[in-house]
Amino acid sequence: MGQLSINNTLFTIVTKRGMLILKNEQYDASEEVILDYVKRHLGAVIGDPELLSTEITMETKFSSDLELESIEFVALASRLRTEFGDCVNFVEFLATKNVDDVVSLNVGDVVRYVSTCLQREKSMQGAMAHD
Repeated sequence: MGQLSINNTLFTIVTKRGMLILKNEQYDASEEVILDYVKRHLGAVIGDPELLSTEITMETKFSSDLELESIEFVALASRLRTEFGDCVNFVEFLATKNVDDVVSLNVGDVVRYVSTCLQREKSMQGAMAHD
């Protein structure tokens, strides 16, 4: 649709299901930034504000440490896709996993996946810009 600059950050304006969404085109794909985002949103997804005081690391397991239900994982995946873009496709990510892998997923697995997606997207955009 268009672009908008807010505080020197470039956003693309897109519509999704009739809603206007600002997509940050200059996102830092670092694991630290993504981990911070996941930590901030887990409390909302699980519905437990107390979770914000829980130490969440790359090794924290969704199943055994956070007792995340599958519907909550879907909600987190949706938030990550909304925040970081359509390149973050959890259906594709989970399709490569067997049941034991899914049960033992930790925060670091998701953070690394999102980071890889963002880096891949950025390099594809860079290649297209040079064509």
